[in-house]
Amino acid sequence: MKVGYARTSTIDQKAGLDAQRRELEHAGCERIFAEQVSSVDVAKREQLALVLDFVREGDTLVVAKLDRLARSTEHLLEIVRELEAKGAALQVLALNLDTSTPTGKLMLTMLGGIAQFEREIMLERQREGIAKAKAEGKYKGRAPTARAKSAQVLELSDAGKGATEIAEAVGIGRASVYRILRDRA
Repeated sequence: MKVGYARTSTIDQKAGLDAQRRELEHAGCERIFAEQVSSVDVAKREQLALVLDFVREGDTLVVAKLDRLARSTEHLLEIVRELEAKGAALQVLALNLDTSTPTGKLMLTMLGGIAQFEREIMLERQREGIAKAKAEGKYKGRAPTARAKSAQVLELSDAGKGATEIAEAVGIGRASVYRILRDRA
């Protein structure tokens, strides 16, 4: 049985998710698991966990693109090992890659390494760009959300509320409440 998995990083990418579903259906997937969640947040990738649990011996997990499945080479190889342990294979449509063959396994490992390298280079360039923008005074970072609520925190504190109650009422962390109160002192 061919089982598909589709993922986009954000809810705004509905067209991308729909396109992946069409590709998976065209490839003959009988069941498709789909989600819209960042690959970095593995803990929240519930559909990935479900598809890996669902796949059985003789099945093939099909994805449209490699980056829709794994966040790193290590994660990719972990998924492949899990599939192999079940007697299942992985197929990546965009690469015409199938891990049921020795060549497919080799290519997957090499391509996973290249994809991880590209991501790390991109992140390095991003960090360099942010550092340059900060040095030029063009990058300020995100606005401090907790400090913007200082007046509310101080008002609630003066009314005798505790840190936990203030944090919940204002929608910030307790540490932020303590920081604001410490700054006042």
